[in-house]
Amino acid sequence: MDASSGLFGGGSLSFSGVAAVVVDGDGVVLRWSRTAAELLDRTAAEVCGQPVAQLVEAVHRRPDPSGGSRTPAAGQAVLRHRSGRPVEVAYHALRLDGSSEVLVLAAPVQSSSDWAQDTALMSALLAQDRIGITLHDTDLSITRTNLAPGTLGTEGATVGGRLREIVFPKDADDAEAALRRVLDTGEPLIDRELRVRSQQGLGWQRALSLSAFRLEDDKGRSTGVAAVFTDTAERERERRQDLRHEASARIGGSLDVLRTAQDLVDVLVPAFGDLAWASLAEPVLDGDEPPKLSGAGSWHMRRVAAASAGPWPAGFGPPGVADPPMPDLPVLRRVQCGETVLVPDRASALAMAEGHSELIPLLIPEHGHSAVSAPLFARGLVLGAVAVWRTEHPEAFDQADADLLTEIASRAALSVDNARRYTREHRAAMALQQRLLPRATTDHPAAQTAGLYRPAGGGADIAGDWFDVIPLPSLRVAFVIGDVVGHGLHASATMGRLRTAVQTLADLEMEPDELLTHVDDLVQQLAGEAPHGHQEAVGATCMYAVYDPVTCRCALASAGHLPPVVVQPDTGAHVVEISPGPPLGVGGMPFEVTEIVLPPGSVLALYTDGLIERDHDNLDAGIRRLTTNLGALCRPDRPLDHIGRALLAEAGGDTPPRDDIALLVARTRVIPPDNTANWEFPADPTIVADARKAVTRQLSAWGLEDVAFTTELVVSELVTNAIRYGGAPVGLRLIRDKTLVCEVSDPSNTQPRLRRAKTTDEGGRGLFLVAQLAARWGCRYGRSGKTIWAEQPLTPATTPAGLPEAEAGWRPLPCT
Repeated sequence: MDASSGLFGGGSLSFSGVAAVVVDGDGVVLRWSRTAAELLDRTAAEVCGQPVAQLVEAVHRRPDPSGGSRTPAAGQAVLRHRSGRPVEVAYHALRLDGSSEVLVLAAPVQSSSDWAQDTALMSALLAQDRIGITLHDTDLSITRTNLAPGTLGTEGATVGGRLREIVFPKDADDAEAALRRVLDTGEPLIDRELRVRSQQGLGWQRALSLSAFRLEDDKGRSTGVAAVFTDTAERERERRQDLRHEASARIGGSLDVLRTAQDLVDVLVPAFGDLAWASLAEPVLDGDEPPKLSGAGSWHMRRVAAASAGPWPAGFGPPGVADPPMPDLPVLRRVQCGETVLVPDRASALAMAEGHSELIPLLIPEHGHSAVSAPLFARGLVLGAVAVWRTEHPEAFDQADADLLTEIASRAALSVDNARRYTREHRAAMALQQRLLPRATTDHPAAQTAGLYRPAGGGADIAGDWFDVIPLPSLRVAFVIGDVVGHGLHASATMGRLRTAVQTLADLEMEPDELLTHVDDLVQQLAGEAPHGHQEAVGATCMYAVYDPVTCRCALASAGHLPPVVVQPDTGAHVVEISPGPPLGVGGMPFEVTEIVLPPGSVLALYTDGLIERDHDNLDAGIRRLTTNLGALCRPDRPLDHIGRALLAEAGGDTPPRDDIALLVARTRVIPPDNTANWEFPADPTIVADARKAVTRQLSAWGLEDVAFTTELVVSELVTNAIRYGGAPVGLRLIRDKTLVCEVSDPSNTQPRLRRAKTTDEGGRGLFLVAQLAARWGCRYGRSGKTIWAEQPLTPATTPAGLPEAEAGWRPLPCT
C-alpha cells in the first residue's frame, strides 16, 4: 500500500476509530468492519452485497488534471447514517495488489484533523534543538528521541538506551524513579531539575528541567512515558536578574535601619531561599558605628529581621534576640573580614560548629541542607550579616548564588549605613529639640499645665514649634506658644534663641505687647544675619499670655498666631477674640493686648497650626472643630495630659502629621482672698510705722510670726523709698502661698538701683538690705507707676490654713 500521502501519511498512528471497507471492481461491498458498523449504525449483513454508492451522499471532488470525472483515491465524503443524518469523513482508497478489490479506510473528519495536528506537533517537537524529547516504553527504554550529541549540552541519547547516557548515574536513578511513578500513577511530573554531567562525572555541565506524562492507548492502558527536557540556564539567569531588580527597587526605600533589614530578607524569601535572617551590630541600631574588632566574643549582633516561606522553625533563634557570644570560629572570622561563606550541605554546616553544639539550634534550622551567609560590609565596617537557608527547596546553593547574595548584601549594606547615619543625625536633632523644650507638665500656684509636642512625619522631621510656661513674680505665670518658619536644624536653633529671649524678657516683667516688640526686633536681627537669599525664611508667630491668680485676669498679645480656646466652668468652650499683630520679623506695626477673666478651673488651650490643619480644611473649620472637641473633653476630674493626647489623636488619627504640632493646655487656679492683704498710704514719712504695724497684725493672723521681723524690715525700707522717691499714693500688698510676697507700689517710673554704700554714707543701704533678707526681689512697671516686690520662702508648717503643701493657696474661690 502507498500510505505516504493524504490522511495517513507522516508517521505511525493509532487506527482505533478508523472504518475499513473492501469493495470489488463494481463498487459492491465485500467486507464491512465493526468500526464501520459503529460509524453508520449499519451491520455487515445489511451492507455486504450492496453497492457502496447507496451509503454515499456526496464526494468532495478535487480537480482532475486529465479533465476526467473519476472518483479521487483520497479526499472527503458525506455518508448516510441509519438515522438519516450525514456523517462527514476523510477517506483513502487503496487497490490491493493482484486483485480488483479496493480497501477503503475512513474516519470522521475531526479525528483525522486531530491526528494530523498530533503528527505535526510531534514532528515539530522532535525537530527542536532547545527542547529535548524522549519517548520511553514501559521498561523506560528510549523508543524515540531528538537528543543528538550537543543538544542542550548533552552527549546525546540513542533509541534503546536509558537516561544514564545523558544524566549522571545518581541523578539518572532519581529521574527514572520519577518516570516510573508517572508510568504507574498517571500523575504528570512538572519542572524537576536535573544536573547534566559529563560521561566522566567531572562535575555537572548545566541544569535541565524535566517534565513527563504518561502515554496511553485508546483503552487507557499505559504504553510508555514521554519526557521533555528544557535548559534552565537562561531561566536561572532571568530569575537572578529579576531578583537583582527586586532588590534594587525594594531595599533602601526607607531611612529606618530595621525596615531596611526587613526589606532585605523579604526580597530573599522565597525567591532565593526558604528561610533568612539579618543581624546588625547593636551600636548600628542606635546610629553609631560598629566596633572595629574581630574574633571571639566580639560578635555583638542582634537578629532584627527574619522571613520564612513557612512557619518560623520552633526553637530556632527568633528575631529580636541578641546573638550569643561567639567562639573564635574560622567561619566567623571570614564573615568579619567581609567574605561570603557558602555552605553546600548540612554536613559542612555541622562541621563548622564542631565542638560548639550549643550553637546548632540557634544557627542551623532543623531541615536546613544548604546555606549562604554574606556580611553587610560598607566603608570597611561590618554592620551585620545576612544568612539564607534552603530547607524545602531541593537544590543546594552554588557559587553563582553566593556571588548574587554578595551583590545584594553590598547594596543593602549601603542602605543600612545610610539609615544608620540618618538615625544618628536625626537622634541628635531630636535630642537638641527636646532639650530646647520645657518640661511637659508643671504645677504652679497659678495653674496646672501640660505641654505636648509631635514632630512632623511621625518623628521623621523636626521644626521650630515650641511652648513654654514661665513662672513670674507675685505668683503670676506666663504661657507661651510659638511656631518658627521652616523645618530642620536651623528652625530648631531659631526656636531655641527665641525661647531664651522670651524667658529673658519675661524676667523683666514686661507687658505682653512690649515683650513681643522686643522679640520682633530680635527676629529682624536674625533675618539680617541669615545667608543671602534666606532672609525671608526667618520668621515666626507667637502668643504670649500672662495670668494673675490674685485677680484671675489674663493679658494676651499675638504676633500673627492663632487665637486661643478657653473652656470656662459656666460658659463652656469658646474662641478668645484677639487682635493679632503681624508675625515676628515683619516689624513696623504695634501689638495689641487683650485682657480676659479666667475663673478658677478654666482651661486655656494654646496651639500651633499643625493641630487644626487637615486636607481640604481651612483654619476656621479647624478652630471650630478644636473648640468642639475641647469642650467635650474638659472635665474637672480629667488630667490635662489626657486631654492633650486626646486632641492630638483626634487631629491626626493614625497618619503622621504633615506639620509639627505644639499644644499647651493650662487649668487656672486662684489665690483665696483671705491669703492676700492690701493697704494704701499717703506719701508721709510718719506712715512707715503704720505700715509696719499693719503687716505685723496680718502676719500674726496668718500665724507667720516667724517671718514678722524680716518682713517688717523689708516693708520699712520699701515704703520709705516709695515715699522719698515715688510720691503718693503708696500701695502695700501681701500675698501668702508657699512664699510670702511683699509688694510696694508708687506712681513713679524711677528705676530703683541696688548699690553698695560707703561706710561714710548715711543712706543707700535700703535695697541692699532687702536683697539680703529676701530670697529674691525685683521691680515691674505698669501703665502708671511701678511695683517693687520681695519674696520670702515659707516652711511647710506655715502654709496657709494647714492645707497640703501641693494645694496651698489655690482653692477654687470666686475672683475679686
